[in-house]
Parts: sequence; structure tokens; C-alpha cells
Amino acid sequence: MFQNLINLFFPQICEACKTPLSDNEKVICVSCRHDLPVTNFHFEANDAIKKMLYGRVQLESATALLHFSKKGLVQELLHNLKYRGHEHIGEFFGNWLGAELKSVEDYKNIDVVIPVPIHKNKLRERGYNQVTKFGVAIAKALETDYREHGLLKVELTKTQVFKDRITRFDDAEKRFDNGDFSGLERKHILLVDDVITTGATIEACATLLKTIPEVKISVATMAVAE
Repeated sequence: MFQNLINLFFPQICEACKTPLSDNEKVICVSCRHDLPVTNFHFEANDAIKKMLYGRVQLESATALLHFSKKGLVQELLHNLKYRGHEHIGEFFGNWLGAELKSVEDYKNIDVVIPVPIHKNKLRERGYNQVTKFGVAIAKALETDYREHGLLKVELTKTQVFKDRITRFDDAEKRFDNGDFSGLERKHILLVDDVITTGATIEACATLLKTIPEVKISVATMAVAE
């Protein structure tokens, strides 16, 4: 009853379309969830992300929950997550994708989940890494470990708009460094991020992780650009 009173005076709204949520809806309304462009990569053994990174870094498996397009529902959701402090969106996506991955054979042997990091200055300014709750939820679903500081970001991101792929990778490689790699030898790591655009960030982070002896890398993100 108390929660109903709170909802009456402070109604929860859909993070995608801003309409009030009903009592049985969480984060996103049923209509928007139905309209979200799911990839189903992990169910269909689709190698689209692996093909994007082919010849750049070797991956065991790779998936994204949603397709990303400009001015679409996914962009609105990720903007709310990244810039408006709505961390529960990341947790929502993590619970959703984690529940699916735990039924997929390729993800049943994940040993540890590691997020793409953000720079300490941005972390101080924003107060959170937008990938953290996503990664924690997936790790919980897969019943495995989560390591927040497996990688470190050592340079702030500058605009990448006018750079080619090779230059973007060179810049991304300089932005990241080893974090806590202890005990990761011969482990299967799931690297998680919010969205893959050119793949330069995932490539740089996975290349660093590949310096660990006999490590395997898989990738899971909230979205991938179309």
C-alpha cells in the first residue's frame, strides 16, 4: 500500500518513452520492450561482432542485447543510463541478458566478468561506471566472479568522429592499461561494455587482456551500432 501511495504521487515512468509505468512494469513499458530491436545473436550463433573484429582480436563468443541506431529507443535508454544517473537501466539490461546467456552453452564456462573502465576523473564527476551494474547482474546470473578493476583507463577520451579505424585503435590502446590481472591465467573472461560502434575500445581492452597467459575472451554489450 505504501508503494502504491508513492507511485500515485511520484509515478515511475518508462525510461524510453516517458509514459507512466503500470504496477507490473519495471524500467521500460511493455510497448517499448516489444519495440526494442533485440539482436538474438547469442541464440542464433550470429558472429556479426566477431566478424567486425576479425583479424583484430580473437574472441571465443560475442553478443549484444540490442541494435543501436541514432534517435531510437536504445539511444534514449543509453543516454539516460550514461548521463542522467539512471543506473537501474544497466541493471535491467544485465538481468535480461544474463538470464538469456546462462542458457547458452558458450557462456556457461565464464570465469570472471570484467567491465570496460572509465577514467577516474569521469568516475568522480559522474559517480559511477555505467557498465558496472550491467556486469554485476550478468556475473550473478552466470554465477561467476565480477572484477571491477581488471582494466584501468589512463587517458580521457577525445572525439573520435574524424579519425579512421586504425587511428581510433591506436588512440584507444593508449587510453587503457593493466589493472588487477592476478589469478586470471587460463581463465575465460567476459568483457562487458555499453555499446560497440567501431569496435576500437573492445579491441584495445581485449588486446590487453590477451597478454594474460592462456586466457580466453568473450564479449557481451548492451547494444551494437547498426
